[in-house]
Amino acid sequence: MKKNAGVLILFILLGWLTGTWIANLLQPVKALSFLTTSKMLEWSPQANLDIINYDINIEFKLCLLGLIGIITAVWLYRRL
Repeated sequence: MKKNAGVLILFILLGWLTGTWIANLLQPVKALSFLTTSKMLEWSPQANLDIINYDINIEFKLCLLGLIGIITAVWLYRRL
């Protein structure tokens, strides 16, 4: 399998998604709340130029299990 940036980004997104899904499944377990607590990261660039007007809102939901999923995905990518 050829390694490139697109495959790495795909691995990272799938690892993040898997970690977040596992965190959602484990939320009822109170003893694991340190793994499932999420933090929202927001970025809202906007500009009003005379000919172009834009307002973008980007939000990332990050939890510890999601971060573990990203690290695992990068490790798996490097093992290919």
